[in-house]
Amino acid sequence: MAEPSAAQPQRFDAIVIGGGAAGLMCALAAGRRGRRVLVIEHANRVGKKILMSGGGRCNFTNLGASPANYLSANPHYCKSALARYTPADFVALVERHRIAYHEKELGQLFCDDSSKQIVRLLLDECEAGGVRIETGCSVVSVDHGEGGFRLATTRGTATAPALVVASGGLSIPSMGASGFGYELARRFGHSVLPTRAGLVPLTLSGKPLERLAGLSGVSLPIEARCNGARFRNFLLVTHRGVSGPAILQISSYWNPGDDLRLDLLPDRDAFDWLRQQQAARPAAEFRTVLADALPKRYAQRLCETVFASRPMRQYRDAELRAIAAQLADWPLVANGTEGYRTAEVTLGGVDTNELSSSTMQSKRVPGLYFIGEVVDVTGWLGGYNFQWAWASGQACGNAI
Repeated sequence: MAEPSAAQPQRFDAIVIGGGAAGLMCALAAGRRGRRVLVIEHANRVGKKILMSGGGRCNFTNLGASPANYLSANPHYCKSALARYTPADFVALVERHRIAYHEKELGQLFCDDSSKQIVRLLLDECEAGGVRIETGCSVVSVDHGEGGFRLATTRGTATAPALVVASGGLSIPSMGASGFGYELARRFGHSVLPTRAGLVPLTLSGKPLERLAGLSGVSLPIEARCNGARFRNFLLVTHRGVSGPAILQISSYWNPGDDLRLDLLPDRDAFDWLRQQQAARPAAEFRTVLADALPKRYAQRLCETVFASRPMRQYRDAELRAIAAQLADWPLVANGTEGYRTAEVTLGGVDTNELSSSTMQSKRVPGLYFIGEVVDVTGWLGGYNFQWAWASGQACGNAI
């Protein structure tokens, strides 16, 4: 923006704070309807999290996205927006822009080429709708009065009857994440539910970490269970603990002190398998047999630290049953997470009980909207959070 005088601010129909997935989707939806929209992004470019997602190929949605795939203190809140803008709707937009994509696993859709294509799609749609985007622009102050909202920024002053907060959460602060949206919400009388890192690696200490020393990089399929949630996918051993899709998923359901269990042989009945191995290979050492089902280094470490290894014929049924029970219900004692530094999302946020589920508008301040990650709606790993960004952005953009 040019530097208008304080007496002559630039006037818009809506100002969107945040140039991420939700903010851009809201802006293009409003722009299509003829609204004059300004997007303010404090970073030097829009869509930074889009660009880094999916290993640079952007897992832009999930074909199976439903309200059951989201965490919120109010699990019904996301239903309306998700029902009105589905994965098929975004896929249609992707196809209209001739972006090639593929399904990787579990309904996850990725660009064949680059996540830059999704950012380009959003920018092209915004341009078609006459949306104005200011990058490298910070908000200095926000005032609300009879005429709507007045924002002083490092590029000048702008006013609008509608203000959309799409500033994201606290995850990955190295990319500019901050608590700005939460602070703004509180200032306007909104409750903000406690926030914490989600979809994040877990850290271990003491004996649990010592048992994994030297195994960083080892990966194995598991089922992780905690607080009624269960996810079957891979675990990855790290220098500080464990990561991988199954761990990232379950981390959103885990708090320090919670009981977290792993099934280390999720694709088989451990007791039946051990008896079969005993019958077929009575002279084989237990560690050799276990290495057929688990990565060799991991199996050997279990035998060094937990299970004494003997020839299979020396085990009684009761011993095999006890070993099987441990393998199927392995306690993972984590002491924390890697935190917002590596978290993909932020759990908690603006209380949805104070927002309209159909428009995302504040029930406290007319013309004020909250969308995307800043709201207390958090999806699973695998494109669900992008789908919430598209759906909440569309709901808001169509309502302004």
